[in-house]
Amino acid sequence: MEATAATAGALVSSDGEEQTAKKDAASPKETTQIKSKMEKVFGFKKEDLTSWHSLVTLLNRPTDPASLGIFRCLFGLLMVIDITQERGLSHLDFKYLDGAPVCRFPLFNFLQPLPLDWMYLVYLVMFFGALGIMLGCFYRLSCLMFISTYWYIFFLDKTTWNNHSYLYGLIGFQLTLMDGNRYWSVDGLRRPSIRNAHVPLWNYTLLRTQIFIVYFIAGIKKLDADWVEGYSMSYLAHHWLFDPFKVILPVELVNLLVVHGGGLVLDLTAGYLLFFDATRPYAFFFVSYFHCMNSQLFSIGMFSYTMLATSPLFCYTDWPRKFFARFPEFLRAVLPLTSPDCQTSTSCVYNNIQSTSTDHQVTPPVAKASKLRLKHKLGAIFTILYIIEQFFLPYSHFITQGYNNWTNGLYGYSWDMMVHSRSHQHVKITYKDGKTGEIGFLNPGVFTQSRRWKDHGDMLKQYATCLNQLLPNYNISDPEIYFDIWVSINERFQQRIFDPRVDVVKADWSPFRPNTWLMPLLVDLSPWRTKFQEIEGSLDNQTEIVFIADFPGLHLENFVSQDLGNTSISVLQGKLNVEIVDEKKNFTLQPGEQIKVPAGAYHKVYTVSEDPSCYMYIYVNTTEAALQENFTKLFELQERVRNGTETEPLPPELQPLITADDEGSELNATDPIVKLFLKRQRRMKEVKKRREASALERLERFAVKKYYTIRRGFLMTAIAMRNLVVGLPSLEQLTREVAFANMKEPQAEANQDERLKDEVGHGEL
Repeated sequence: MEATAATAGALVSSDGEEQTAKKDAASPKETTQIKSKMEKVFGFKKEDLTSWHSLVTLLNRPTDPASLGIFRCLFGLLMVIDITQERGLSHLDFKYLDGAPVCRFPLFNFLQPLPLDWMYLVYLVMFFGALGIMLGCFYRLSCLMFISTYWYIFFLDKTTWNNHSYLYGLIGFQLTLMDGNRYWSVDGLRRPSIRNAHVPLWNYTLLRTQIFIVYFIAGIKKLDADWVEGYSMSYLAHHWLFDPFKVILPVELVNLLVVHGGGLVLDLTAGYLLFFDATRPYAFFFVSYFHCMNSQLFSIGMFSYTMLATSPLFCYTDWPRKFFARFPEFLRAVLPLTSPDCQTSTSCVYNNIQSTSTDHQVTPPVAKASKLRLKHKLGAIFTILYIIEQFFLPYSHFITQGYNNWTNGLYGYSWDMMVHSRSHQHVKITYKDGKTGEIGFLNPGVFTQSRRWKDHGDMLKQYATCLNQLLPNYNISDPEIYFDIWVSINERFQQRIFDPRVDVVKADWSPFRPNTWLMPLLVDLSPWRTKFQEIEGSLDNQTEIVFIADFPGLHLENFVSQDLGNTSISVLQGKLNVEIVDEKKNFTLQPGEQIKVPAGAYHKVYTVSEDPSCYMYIYVNTTEAALQENFTKLFELQERVRNGTETEPLPPELQPLITADDEGSELNATDPIVKLFLKRQRRMKEVKKRREASALERLERFAVKKYYTIRRGFLMTAIAMRNLVVGLPSLEQLTREVAFANMKEPQAEANQDERLKDEVGHGEL
């Protein structure tokens, strides 16, 4: 396929480009031959950019609506599914608990959720908006219904923010301003005047540039040293999806070259490769493979499928006509139009004498006035300003400095997908009664439904303010709130992220000023990560290790569980003073020295050097080690019983080992270790069965699970709408209705929390 104007450049494409020749002028072939090189490659001439008039004319060039119409339908369908899942319709009653003391994290503090039944109404409006977008029915109204409720829910909870949720809102906003209902829409049947009518080129320009930005800026963000060196997503290399690569490469190189190197190259190049005819087939293959893998690696809802739906936007705009023209004639009545003839539209700018083209056909010339209207100028202005704004926002963190922590800004509009992974080792919330001075501790995450607050100063401020308002109900007056949060980012040392000496209730915070109680990330200690791998590689399977870094003048108070019977502290850098609280003893440690700390007791580790200290806890979970040893003995005994080599009769407490294959055999076990062993065996058997299931069985299990999820969402919505219309029923009736909505599939797995995907470490999702 030659590189015609339809290949498009970074801003525009010449899909549906006008022909200036008259009917008796040069043939299409001759017209192509006299095109400039720039016009062939980018789809527009240099003259199109020489004046405001020509630029507006270019951006409002009449273009085939087919590709935009198909994308509109696919996006609406995916949002209909997304509302019941990631947006949370199926578990809305758990999220917005009427009357429950819950701390929330809206973007603006005045935003609060409506009563539960009204929140169901908000979701219902959003659902019908997405459905209307899919069908192209009352299109503009449907778009407004969708984006108004979507952005309200989005701003209502910062803890659920991620890049793809932000992208959905942007695309919904763009579609509101576009003529997305000109092709394969109910509106086209209702209003023949808009059916199959041209759309202005800026409709495609905006969407293509948005997707280009998603890929390209994500690639720029991945130039971060942690990503390039393979620390951001190192655990992914152990996933079964990368097993084919591990046939020829060690897992370390799979992590560095495939996971991180491949992700970087794909994001940097995908946007460019999709634009040009020669590279588009390769881009389709790699982009599709990438998103299909992501759908299995991460719990990211409809994002992978939404990105797959955007890829055809880079093709010739008449591709749906050619595609559906291959279907049998009897299906044409329900399929999109395949005729290349498009109606003229007031949204487009036509030349005085022009013949429109798809990509390979030229229609007869049509006389139109070349007059720019206000709507044409506004469309061009909006396109230019929106593109500039989207390139600027990912780097606007110097304005909203209060949201910056160890990473810049809230995780959402920066397109820094998966660049940072976090793990939390220790979280302590301390309150102090403002009147009595009494000190106490709170369970981490009390009164919240999320864990994202631990990494963001703005959310921590909201959380502390909420606790300050709730704790007086529990006889704690004017409480001060202190947080001691230890975080490791991209496999660095565990270290404090916020100053534990600051009362966050009274602490100053502004969205436009740096957070003064944020502790700096100890990036100078990053080279230690190589040493971490060497130390971890020298340990046996039962020994665990945690690497700690702390600031001068601070200390860590820690409690060693009774299960950790062999715990020691070893100094890597700096100088420590270890206090054994119960024994009232102090020990000073230099680099290379270590001390064993008692189990079942508190100890404090003080950093007494002038520079930050680095040390490590080395411990063995003796209880788990003993349990694993017992499991091994029970398994060997069970094998001997099965193959007939066990000659001694089994005592009564071990008799359930003989009937281990029977359903519920662990229920007959009286010995707790035997019971746990049988339960573990059954769970492993279930996991193996699910992993070895055929594709048809997997599809059936997936469909059944989704059916009951969606079913619950709709039934609970129906209950809420009934409550709004006729009032609440009796408590007994409401209980029965909710129980019916909660009904699970008949053969539901016993362990609902069993996860077969490798989802460990997605701290930012």
